[in-house]
Amino acid sequence: MEFRHLGRSGLVISEIAYGNWITHGSQVEEDAAVACIRAALDAGITTFDTADVYAEGRAEAVLGRALRSERREGLEIFTKVYFPTGPGRNDRGLSRKHIMESIDASLRRLQTDYVDLYQAHRYDPETPLEETMEAFADVVHAGKACYIGVSEWTADQLRAGHALARELHVPLVSNQPQYSALWRVIEDEVVPTSEELGIGQVVFSPIAQGVLTGKYLPGAAPPAGSRATDKRGAGFVARFLRDDVVERVQQLKPLAEEAGLSLAQLAVAWVLQNSNVSAAIIGASRPEQIAENIAASGVKLDAELLRRMAEILAPVVERDPGKTAENAPKKRN
Repeated sequence: MEFRHLGRSGLVISEIAYGNWITHGSQVEEDAAVACIRAALDAGITTFDTADVYAEGRAEAVLGRALRSERREGLEIFTKVYFPTGPGRNDRGLSRKHIMESIDASLRRLQTDYVDLYQAHRYDPETPLEETMEAFADVVHAGKACYIGVSEWTADQLRAGHALARELHVPLVSNQPQYSALWRVIEDEVVPTSEELGIGQVVFSPIAQGVLTGKYLPGAAPPAGSRATDKRGAGFVARFLRDDVVERVQQLKPLAEEAGLSLAQLAVAWVLQNSNVSAAIIGASRPEQIAENIAASGVKLDAELLRRMAEILAPVVERDPGKTAENAPKKRN
């Protein structure tokens, strides 16, 4: 396992992180989930990403139970806040009330005194950015988090949040966007802004919800047990399941073979070639998936292979999903 700094911070994390999004506490029984976490630890992964909303809190609880016998100082535990965690009007968003209540609930479920990174799971247009950042600063100053981060924020939102974080003397060091060889939206604006500000990307879905493994075939039904057949995950993978996309993915097989990699390993290695990427998050429903994906750590892809990949995928790569005014950061008074 190779390691990288998280942005320009001093925190060192495994360049492949383990995430338990919808797979723990919902799709996978706890014994299997714990087996995957143990496999991640055995493979040298020290960085674990979760969120309070995953499986209605059960994902954090499973992770907490699985890690409680480990040396806490040897782990980097990340979680997030924003999405609804209850029926109340204040059980969501990035208000001070929700952040303060959510961090304590996450720590209880994770069975730890602090998280290494506490992330805004999305930007909240309903709450003043000052209120959100001041609450995050108080979480850090109380010793409940070491660093703060965000997820899927635009370049303008990152710039505004980073400026406030500096004023409040808290380290905003990361962004967690979707990023893969099929979804390159962050490259035009988010990555250059992040490089300027010292923010690192902790990317999710490096294998495009499994599409870049090559298991989906043109004109064929999705394999049984795949993300596309699960009601919780089907909506996330649907946009990649066009015949033109899966046909292009099949054309990557010779390139993967030349590099001595599986398609999944090629996909994970591809995102790690971006110097602004601090870690790629992988998930798993079986321990053997961990063993396969971690083999991408430390792989260097040559320029010619990258050029050929880009040429094959160019017609189907998503680069700009559109910008909406509702996601613009609120101006400070």
